[in-house]
Amino acid sequence: MADSIDKDSVLVIGLGRFGSALAGTLDHLDRRVLGVERDPELIRTWSGRIPLVEADATNPEALEQLGVRDFHTAVVGVGTHLEASVLITGNLVDFEVPQIWAKAISAEHGRILRRIGAHHVVYPEYDAGLRVAHLVSGKMLDYIEMEDGFAIVKMAPPKELWGFTVGQAQVRKRYGVTIIGVKPPGQPFQYATDETRIDPTDVLIVSGDSTLLERFAARP
Repeated sequence: MADSIDKDSVLVIGLGRFGSALAGTLDHLDRRVLGVERDPELIRTWSGRIPLVEADATNPEALEQLGVRDFHTAVVGVGTHLEASVLITGNLVDFEVPQIWAKAISAEHGRILRRIGAHHVVYPEYDAGLRVAHLVSGKMLDYIEMEDGFAIVKMAPPKELWGFTVGQAQVRKRYGVTIIGVKPPGQPFQYATDETRIDPTDVLIVSGDSTLLERFAARP
């Protein structure tokens, strides 16, 4: 049964801002996506824009009728209603959906979701706040935190690097971070080598420990 499941199939439950953005993007990427929402107003809002159905996913029978067993991935976009979030996630676990992603609005909420079997827990509001905080506090143009304090940032080059190659700058030795790539204005991204020259108008893609990246990005 599991071998016959389309691995590109995604069931998105809850079409609030998070769920609708997710479902719309997946549909645009030609994934087989189905949105599930019980609010008639949201159904009317998204009708004709993404594949969807009106149903109450807290009810196992409703999920059964939707063919939940045919989906490789399910995303629980319900976050503000804790009881509904937990019930829906539990139902998906009972149906043995291979990959279950669930939205959480607090650390406690996330722990509960993991305990009942969610494979991945996401914190959209927290992650967005963390990202914006890093952007407004320095010269970073974008910020993505991975795991265990590792992050990737897009930033303008500090003045001390202007006119030097990556090899000459010795950023990894001096600051403990790695320049992954350089993007000159109007030019495509290029992976950095020791010979890559850094100009004032370039954009750097840098990876490393988030604390070290903060220090590096704060340099004039």
